[in-house]
Amino acid sequence: MGLFNRRTLENTAAVATLDVDPALAALTGDYVIDAAHSRIGFTVRHAMVTNVRGAFEEYEGTLHLDGGDPARSTASIDVQIASVDTGIADRDGHLRSADFFDAEAFPLMTFRSTEAAFLGGDTYRITGDLTIKDVTRPLSIDLEFNGSATDPYGNQRVGFEGSADILRSEWGLTWNAALETGGVVVSDKVKLTFDISAIKQG
Repeated sequence: MGLFNRRTLENTAAVATLDVDPALAALTGDYVIDAAHSRIGFTVRHAMVTNVRGAFEEYEGTLHLDGGDPARSTASIDVQIASVDTGIADRDGHLRSADFFDAEAFPLMTFRSTEAAFLGGDTYRITGDLTIKDVTRPLSIDLEFNGSATDPYGNQRVGFEGSADILRSEWGLTWNAALETGGVVVSDKVKLTFDISAIKQG
């Protein structure tokens, strides 16, 4: 079930409009991301042969959903870089160091949306500014709407999941080491993944 359904009207040309489902339009409002039931993760190729997966354990975020006009929806997320967790303490320490994120000097990774669009079905695209180490570049994230529900505590929730690929070097994350067999220890390409549960406010 998508947030929006398209209906074509015939006159001199076919014109696409949005026919809003009243039940889904009722989801319009402000939401806070529930970090206890969400995940902001990443996957990166290691030594050219396998993937390392990790996540950030501490973050805050808000969403504004507009059920009548998705272009008016917004998102804002602040991630604590020091909360990076790959399951290996030494590797996490290296990621926090100046070789990578330099968490002491740049404690936050942030995302501020600038545009939202409905792509069809349950799929949306949120575009905004991703800032890492004081480098800000545009990022587009394709998200699938997983639905809404009222939890046992009476909270109205919505869920989204999605992903985006980035080149870490574009944000100043350039550390690497060469392998004797060719290639490098850490790939430039990183896959970001998002599983979001957000609670409606008010």
